[in-house]
Amino acid sequence: MGQLALQRLPPVASLPKRPPSLPPPSSASPSLPCTTASRRPRFYVARAMSSHIVGYPRIGPKRELKFALESFWDGKTGVDDLQNVAANLRKSIWKHMADARIKYIPSNTFSYYDQMLDTTAMLGAVPPRYNWEGGEIGFDLYFSMARGNASVPAMEMTKWFDTNYHYIVPELGPDVNFSYASHKAVVEFKEAKALGLDTVPVLIGPMTYLLLSKPAKGVEKSFCLLSLIDKILPVYKEVLADLKAAGARWIQFDEPILVMDLDTSQLQAFSDAYSYMESSLAGLNVLIATYFADVPAEAYKTLMSLKCVTGFGFDLVRGLETIDLIKVNFPRGKLLFAGVVDGRNIWANDLSASLKTLQTLEDIVGKEKVVVSTSCSLLHTAVDLVNEIKLDKELKSWLAFAAQKVIEVNALAKSFSGAKDEALFASNSIRQASRRSSPRVTNAAVQQDVATIKKSDHRRSTEVSVRLQAQQKKLNLPALPTTTIGSFPQTADLRRIRREFKAKKVSDIDYVQTIKEEYEKVVKLQEELGIDVLVHGEAERNDMVEFFGEQLSGFAFTSNGWVQSYGSRCVKPPIIFGDVTRPKAMTVFWSSMAQKMTQRPMKGMLTGPVTILNWSFVRNDQPRHETCFQIALAIKDEVEDLEKAGVTIIQIDEAALREGLPLRKSEQKFYLDWAVHAFRITNCGVQDTTQIHTHMCYSNFNDIIHSIIDMDADVITIENSRSDEKLLSVFHEGVKYGAGIGPGVYDIHSPRIPSAEEIAERINKMLAVLDSKVLWVNPDCGLKTRKYSEVKSALSNMVSAAKLIRSQLNKS
Repeated sequence: MGQLALQRLPPVASLPKRPPSLPPPSSASPSLPCTTASRRPRFYVARAMSSHIVGYPRIGPKRELKFALESFWDGKTGVDDLQNVAANLRKSIWKHMADARIKYIPSNTFSYYDQMLDTTAMLGAVPPRYNWEGGEIGFDLYFSMARGNASVPAMEMTKWFDTNYHYIVPELGPDVNFSYASHKAVVEFKEAKALGLDTVPVLIGPMTYLLLSKPAKGVEKSFCLLSLIDKILPVYKEVLADLKAAGARWIQFDEPILVMDLDTSQLQAFSDAYSYMESSLAGLNVLIATYFADVPAEAYKTLMSLKCVTGFGFDLVRGLETIDLIKVNFPRGKLLFAGVVDGRNIWANDLSASLKTLQTLEDIVGKEKVVVSTSCSLLHTAVDLVNEIKLDKELKSWLAFAAQKVIEVNALAKSFSGAKDEALFASNSIRQASRRSSPRVTNAAVQQDVATIKKSDHRRSTEVSVRLQAQQKKLNLPALPTTTIGSFPQTADLRRIRREFKAKKVSDIDYVQTIKEEYEKVVKLQEELGIDVLVHGEAERNDMVEFFGEQLSGFAFTSNGWVQSYGSRCVKPPIIFGDVTRPKAMTVFWSSMAQKMTQRPMKGMLTGPVTILNWSFVRNDQPRHETCFQIALAIKDEVEDLEKAGVTIIQIDEAALREGLPLRKSEQKFYLDWAVHAFRITNCGVQDTTQIHTHMCYSNFNDIIHSIIDMDADVITIENSRSDEKLLSVFHEGVKYGAGIGPGVYDIHSPRIPSAEEIAERINKMLAVLDSKVLWVNPDCGLKTRKYSEVKSALSNMVSAAKLIRSQLNKS
């Protein structure tokens, strides 16, 4: 074969339609695992090479799981419909890996919402507010923990390490009664076995689970989560016994926590945990998978000391330094799962370079002990390149999505075993060279501009306190000004009109008129509710990154390159393949139109350079900060054009600032320095009277608060309520924040509508640590995913709460 074939995933059955007369699912929902596929045809599995996949996207090539979930949540379809779609997805994924002759195929990497939430269900670690009385955890409880319900808020959600994937944070305390409450791992193993596949069940390891949890509300912050290790390990042992009884021969524990800076006591707890499980692991081959970075030397030493482990998995894309540790010490007879195929980006693997890495490892541990693998789960990349119709032939030849990465793993395994496909490697080499030499990748003028900006720190010329006075004189806002974050609900009609406009089925005039009418509706609603600083609702935008990338050079876009962010929420990251410039203004027309509809301030809405970078598939042929500075210069031009157009408040969202923070502390300062610098570049040239806002969400910001202050924004709005007001603790600890700040007063990712009293109580908590002169009142995040009925009620209560506290402040 002359080039790496774009192999298509087997088709997934479409969602069965459910008669509208059928009632929504009852409260007595079935258990979480899907029914087994005992009557399905078995796969023929050819002799497999020594190859492995850490994990695979579960959303489906065309977001089948997303649509099935949302249909189920809306009561349009039933439990059986949802489970059928899920079973078909699993079957197609397993078949693709079997057809690619992958030897170690994972199971239990599918999830209806999140793998950490699945582990919480497996361990029966249900927070008391859900009133669970034991037994197998079903969909109603599972989705209540994920999304909340009418009476109970959802569990906290935050970023999974340094990715854009969000996990549901376990809430643990000394009184949690762990029990084996979800048999999903065993059921899915049996489901694959019925298809003729002997899979590797995957579990989140006990150390990663505990150290990514948080103390439950009311539990002392000093509570040691690792003190629970003795309570959860008996449940893990039950799961292992079940898997062995079902015929499992391998088990994979994902322990990415090992790439973090763990102390001696934590590493000892890790060692003790696996020693405790040793008797239960007897008869099983055990793989411990690490990913996202190098494994530190002490953690590596601890890992290598485990006697019960058969193989160790390492990320050799982001963790090449681990090879130096392997050279010094790798246990004789153990398997090395070499993650040489990038699970977090979409560039085609340089097969020759990867083969050299594998040959280096062969010299250390022996050929028969090396297993070719992905660097991490393919969950973080798009599903299948075959479905792409928007990408041109040249660009497409540079890429590989999850389905193609499975083929790359197989190609490397074959070559490593001595059956190298010379034509395939030659073709891969040509495509790598094509990308390096393509004139569409490099722009000398842009690179010169970036070299120049590094000579300044780009700070605004006056202090924030002086600027805020000048801005207040111009804006005349009340105490505790209310605002929203940017987006308003995106209706089906709105999405349809944008699709038709892109397909040239709607004229420019008709499209602009439709968007204008949507703006008018959003502006009228905000004015009726009494919101002080308005937004236009972003009706013209499909996605906060894609909208800008489509108007910048150096970006490309897919038609089906979806990646799961959380639950049913999927994003379609742009591909940054070349140097970035802004050919023309991107938002000035829309923002000017919206401002003319009201006398109140209307925010100009932009996405910041760090977020655009971190939420894109970024070129890997130059340092990330170089690309970020290029984007910053483009956004700077846009900011200055908005100011010239009369926009007095400009919000530059940096929702993903912390997401790119390196996992190791020794590398964090360098990242924060250039990321904060990139933000300052965007707005360093505006007047004192132009108010610069930024927004951040769904990460732990307390440990980078000083870098956030150094961004020098006039106002920051930041997620706060879903994380139990964790942000406020940093101000209790004495951090002084002199700029405007709006910690979110309600969670927008839940359909639950908070009362005015609840929001007022939250505002009072903020006033205990923040001056009323700098406090803003706003939701946690944008309202794009909510329904208008929810938005109207929640915002009405928010404004009422702000007015109540405002009147109390005036009296005092």
